[in-house]
Amino acid sequence: MDPSYKARKEAFVSNLAGGSILEIYAVTLVAPAAVLLWSALQSRLSFFSPYNPAALVTDFLLNVLAILFATTVYSVAPWTLNALLVAPALLLLLLKNSRPQRPQRTQQRAKPSPKASLSRKNDSESDQSLPILPFLTTYRSCMMVITCVAILAVDFRVFPRRFAKVENWGTSLMDLGVGSFVFSGGVVSARSVLKGRQNGGAKKPLGQRLVASTRHSIRLLLLGLVRLYTVKGLDYAEHVTEYGVHWNFFFTLGFLPPFAEIFDTIAALIPSYELLSLGVAALYQVALESTELKSYILVAPRGPDLLSRNREGVFSFVGYFAIFLAGRAIGIRIMSRGASPSTTPQQARRRVLVTLGGQALLWTAVFLLNSTYALGFGANIPVSRRLANMPYVVWVSAFNNAQLFLFCLLETVFFPQVHRTSGREGEAERVSFATSPILSAFNKDGLGIFLLANLLTGLVNLSVPTLDVNTVQAMAILIAYAAVLTGIALGMDRLGLKLAI
Repeated sequence: MDPSYKARKEAFVSNLAGGSILEIYAVTLVAPAAVLLWSALQSRLSFFSPYNPAALVTDFLLNVLAILFATTVYSVAPWTLNALLVAPALLLLLLKNSRPQRPQRTQQRAKPSPKASLSRKNDSESDQSLPILPFLTTYRSCMMVITCVAILAVDFRVFPRRFAKVENWGTSLMDLGVGSFVFSGGVVSARSVLKGRQNGGAKKPLGQRLVASTRHSIRLLLLGLVRLYTVKGLDYAEHVTEYGVHWNFFFTLGFLPPFAEIFDTIAALIPSYELLSLGVAALYQVALESTELKSYILVAPRGPDLLSRNREGVFSFVGYFAIFLAGRAIGIRIMSRGASPSTTPQQARRRVLVTLGGQALLWTAVFLLNSTYALGFGANIPVSRRLANMPYVVWVSAFNNAQLFLFCLLETVFFPQVHRTSGREGEAERVSFATSPILSAFNKDGLGIFLLANLLTGLVNLSVPTLDVNTVQAMAILIAYAAVLTGIALGMDRLGLKLAI
């Protein structure tokens, strides 16, 4: 890469101060607004069943391009875009205010034999606590879409600088996206915890669990090494103060599973991952405020040792790990079916909604106490993604619980058949009807899609002078990139392929 252009690229993403939290929320609200319109079309008109070309294009416009436009050309008017998505959904509900349609079965099922019924009953009981949750798929996929969009869009001038990663203090869309990626991983990790509890047997020794988690980590760490080698070998523009000279996000992801297993043992003594998350974040914040750690991370010269050269990545891992634990905490609370002889599916779903709403409010309250004066009682500590300090941890946790609440509420209103019927029989059919095929495809192999997005981002940046193209050219490239990535995701889903990561 030309040295002068590389310097311009690095300056383009450096020394940024971010923007307001309200604006960030307005932009991210576009995803639930798009899902609202998608759900109205599907539940009232069965618009996406069958999934013909018109349905595919509409799905792409709503669940991919709406997010892309919210972060680029509509960044100055996100509330307008939200209104454009919500208005037709409300109009459709007023004109066709009927009960949500159920997926139609093409033929009547034969009466099952007693043996088959018993087999299905046993299967249902054995997996009773691990349902498929369309709202969780939607949440994770929307987060993945906005992440994949932002990592390329940030290199174009059409993407506002206030949305790019902040240098030291402040909030931005991409800062929130990085933490949300980790939080989402924590939510999914709860599945293994619940399976272990469901089996009822003795928990495997810590050593065996560490070996199993390390096997997964090795693949992520290898991806980190490949990215490091590629960036250095191609002389690619990089923002050193983001993670350090050698560290990158794949290293952060790679070290999470082994540490999670260690803390899973501690959870036997403190049976609340929320408390573990807050404890880790609070102890880390105390260390930042009462020692020289904060100044060391932010302003110390980069010495020859590896720790000094990668101090942002090494120490911010503590904050990201606290976010991961917070994600696991809510995952444990919402993933089980919840229905029992004394609890109906409707009551179980209300409990999930109350849990998500309550958690969002609690984390928000902790955030206000951390980051503002809060009527004289708050600490007024600014958010720092570079440090991954406590205000950053609780901000990310509050936002993601709120997003989960919104997606869960939309599913509950538009597709009640998903949660009202317990057991495995017909579950795949109900879930498929209530889930966007594009979002489902992004969810099937999220980490693989994220890797492909990174590769395509690098390819575009090596082929196009992104700083010098106009708005029309930039949008054409970004739309093409989003279409290619979506096509690959759908193709892999259709063929049953998954990257072994």
